[in-house]
Amino acid sequence: MGGIFATALKEDCVFDLYFGTDYHSHLGTRRAGMVVFGKNGFNRAIHNIESAPFRTKFDKDTHEMEGYMGIGCISDYEPQPLIVRSHHGTYALTTVGKINNAEALSDEIIKTGSHFMELSGGSINATELVAALINQKDNIIEGIQYAQDKIEGSMSIMLLTPTGVYCARDKMGRTPIVLGQKAEGFCASFESFAYLNLGYTDLRELGPGEIIVMTPDGVQTLAKPGSKMRICTFLWVYYGYPSSSYEGISVEQMRYNCGAKMAERDKDSNLDADIVAGVPDSGTAHAVGYANASGIPFSRPFIKYTPTWPRSFMPTIQTKRNLIAKMKLLPVHELIDGHSILLIDDSIVRGTQLRETTEFLYKSGAKAVHVRPACPPIMFGCKYINFSRSNSEMELIARRVVSQEEGGEVDRTILEDYCNPDSDRYHKMLDEIRKQMGFTSLAFNRLDDMMAAVGIDRDKLCTYCWDGKE
Repeated sequence: MGGIFATALKEDCVFDLYFGTDYHSHLGTRRAGMVVFGKNGFNRAIHNIESAPFRTKFDKDTHEMEGYMGIGCISDYEPQPLIVRSHHGTYALTTVGKINNAEALSDEIIKTGSHFMELSGGSINATELVAALINQKDNIIEGIQYAQDKIEGSMSIMLLTPTGVYCARDKMGRTPIVLGQKAEGFCASFESFAYLNLGYTDLRELGPGEIIVMTPDGVQTLAKPGSKMRICTFLWVYYGYPSSSYEGISVEQMRYNCGAKMAERDKDSNLDADIVAGVPDSGTAHAVGYANASGIPFSRPFIKYTPTWPRSFMPTIQTKRNLIAKMKLLPVHELIDGHSILLIDDSIVRGTQLRETTEFLYKSGAKAVHVRPACPPIMFGCKYINFSRSNSEMELIARRVVSQEEGGEVDRTILEDYCNPDSDRYHKMLDEIRKQMGFTSLAFNRLDDMMAAVGIDRDKLCTYCWDGKE
C-alpha cells in the first residue's frame, strides 16, 4: 500500500509537502520520497524508512529543498517519486495501485526500443512502468489515460511538471484523491485529514478516472469523472486513518456503525462477555461501537506501545519476526484475569497473530475469548490495491479451511456458497476456524451489515476480497 500528497502554492511548499506526506505514514513502511519544483528546477529526496520514521529521515532535506510545487509518497514497495525525462519534458511521478499485467506491459514496451532502469525487489519499478506507458502518447493527458486503460488492476497518479501538478484518480475510484484549498494555493491528498492542520479546507474529491491539473492559482479539470465507482471498503474497515473520510463517510463513524451492527446480531445469543475490547488500533473503534450498542463495558486489556513503535516496523532478523510483530502490544493483566472478553479485530487474514493473542489471553487468566472480526471472512486475494495483505489466497485462513473441508481446490460455485453467511458450508467453515484459532465463539461481521455501516450505494463499493465480485 502507499499514500500520496501534492501541493501547489504561491510561496515555498516544502513545509506543507513534508507534513502532508508524513501524515500518510500509516499507509507505508518501506520507502518514501519528495520532489519539489522551483527556481532551481527539480529537487528530489528518497529514503528507506524501515528503521526510522519519515520525519527523522527527511528533516534535513526540508532545510535544503525549495520550491512552490511538489509531490510526496510513502510506500510499502518501490522507491518513488521518480524524475523522468521524455518528449513531454522533465516531470516527476508518484503512484498508488497495483499492476497485475506488469510483465506483459514491460515486454510490450521493450519491443519499442525502450528500457527500464529502476528495480524494486528484482522487478521493474511499477512507477517507472507507468511513466513508460505515459510516454507512449503525444501529450500527458492522453498518456495518463492510456496507462490507466492498459493496466489490469488499479492506478492513481500524481505527476509534477514545471507548469502544474497533474492528479488522476484510478478509473474505478478504488483509491481516493481529495483536494484542499487555502489562500496560498491548493493540495491533493490520499487522506482527507492530512492537510487540515496545515490550514487547508476541503475543496472536493476527484471522481473515478478524473484528471485535474493543480497550480498555485487554481484547479482545472482535464478529464471528467466516469459514472462507475468501486471504492475499496477495506479503507473504512482497516487502512484508513480514523480522522479521514471517503466519499463523505467518516472512517471512525463507519467503524462505530460496524460494531453496533455486530452487537445487534449478538443480542439474542446469551453472550457471557464481561468486557468488549478492540485489538489496537484498527479494532478499537469497532469495539467502542459494539460496547455502546450492547451495554457491555468497553475496556483496554491491551495497550499499543507507540513512543518508539509508531509504525508497523518489522525486523531484518527473520527468526524474531513473529515475536517482534506482537511486542508492541502490552497486556494489562488486571483487565484480563478472570474476565470473559469479547475481542474485536478489523479482520482475520492469516490468523497467526490473533491466535497467539488468544493463547496469551488464556494464559493470563481469561475465562473466555469471544471474537468478532469487523468484516466477513477474506476469501480472495485483492486484485486491485493489495488491501487483503496476502500474497497467496492459500495464506488466507478461510481459504485454507475451505480447502481442508473440500479436499483441495474448489470451483467458484462452491466458494460462493462458503461466502453466504446463511449457508451450512459457511457455518461449518466458521466452526472450524474457531477450533483452529482457539476462540470460545466466533462470528464475523456480515457483508450486508458492513456495507450498511458505510451507508453509500453498495454498487459503489468494492467487496472483491470477501465475495469475489468485481
